[in-house]
Amino acid sequence: MLAPIRKSNPTPGDVHVNRPLTMVSVGWMQDQAGFISARVFPTVSVAKQSDLYFEFSRADWLRALAEKRAPSTESAGGGFNVTTSSYFADVWAFHKDVSDQTRANADNPLAPDRNAAEFTTGACMRRQEFEWAASYFTTSVWDLDQTGVTGTSPGANEFQFWNETEATPIVDLRNQIVAVEGSTGFRPNKLVLGAETWNFLQDHADFLARINAGQTPGGPAIANLAQLAAILEIDEVLVARAVRNTAVEGATEATSFIMTSKSALLLYAAPSPAIETPSAGYTFAWSGFTGAVAGMRQKRFRMEAIESDRVECEMAWDQKVVATELGRFFDVTFE
Repeated sequence: MLAPIRKSNPTPGDVHVNRPLTMVSVGWMQDQAGFISARVFPTVSVAKQSDLYFEFSRADWLRALAEKRAPSTESAGGGFNVTTSSYFADVWAFHKDVSDQTRANADNPLAPDRNAAEFTTGACMRRQEFEWAASYFTTSVWDLDQTGVTGTSPGANEFQFWNETEATPIVDLRNQIVAVEGSTGFRPNKLVLGAETWNFLQDHADFLARINAGQTPGGPAIANLAQLAAILEIDEVLVARAVRNTAVEGATEATSFIMTSKSALLLYAAPSPAIETPSAGYTFAWSGFTGAVAGMRQKRFRMEAIESDRVECEMAWDQKVVATELGRFFDVTFE
C-alpha cells in the first residue's frame, strides 16, 4: 500500500533554493560627509614633497606706524620681518588584492573591484582623519585652551560645561571669536564640533532660545548647523562623525568616534590658499606625485605572480598648523 502524500508537500524548502539577493547587501562604507579633516584647513596643491613657505611677522603688520609729516621732511618709515617654515608630505597607502578566481566566482550584487576601491579609500580617509585629530583636535596645540568646569563661576580660560542647564555656550563661543579677532585682526570663521558636543548643544536652552520664534506645538523649532553658524556669524560648522575600530582582526571590535566627541575647535581658516593670507592651518597635498589636487589617488595594476589585480589607495599630504593664535580649543569633556 502506498504511503499517503502529505498535503503540505511540496514544502517551501523544496521549491526554493536560497541564494544571495541582488538588490541589497550590507556594507560599511561610511558617508564621506562625516570625515571633516580635509575641510577644516584649505588645501595647497604642491609640486614637491617638501618645500618652504614665507611667514610675515604679525606684530610688524598690525602696528599703526604712520606719523604726521611736517613740510619738507621725510615720512616715517619702517619694515617688517619675514621668516620661512617648511612642510613635508608623507606618503600613505593601503591596498587590497582582487584575485581572478574571486572575480570570476563572485555572485551578483558583489562587485570585488568596486568593493576593494571603497575599502581602501575608507582606510586612507580614516588615517587622515585620525592623524589630524591626534595632532590638532586636542589641547596644548593652540595659543589658548578653554577648559570646561562644573558650576557657574568659571575662571580665566574656563567655561561652564555645556551640558549644564545654566551654561552659556553661545556666549562662550562669541567671547572667543572676539578674543581671536582682537588679538589677530581675523575673525574665526569655522567651528568643529565633536559628535556628542553637537548632540547636547543643539538641545541647549542658550541655543534654542535664539531660534524659538513662531514655532507651534505641531512644528517645534529644529536646531541645525546652519542656524548655529548664523547666530555666531561664522561661515561653517562641521561635526566630526567618522568612526574607527581600533581592535586588530579577530579581536573584539572596539569602535568609537575618531575625533574626541566632547570637544570643539574654533578657528579662522582662509577661504582658499593665497599669498600673504594667514590661516590657522593648511593641508599641503603633494599633487606633483599623486596627480590629484587633494593628494589622494586610486590605482589598479596587475600582480601576475599571484593572478590578481591590486587596488590601491595612495595619499601624500602634510596637514600643518601655521598660526596657533587663530584657534581656540574647547575641552568639553564631562562625566
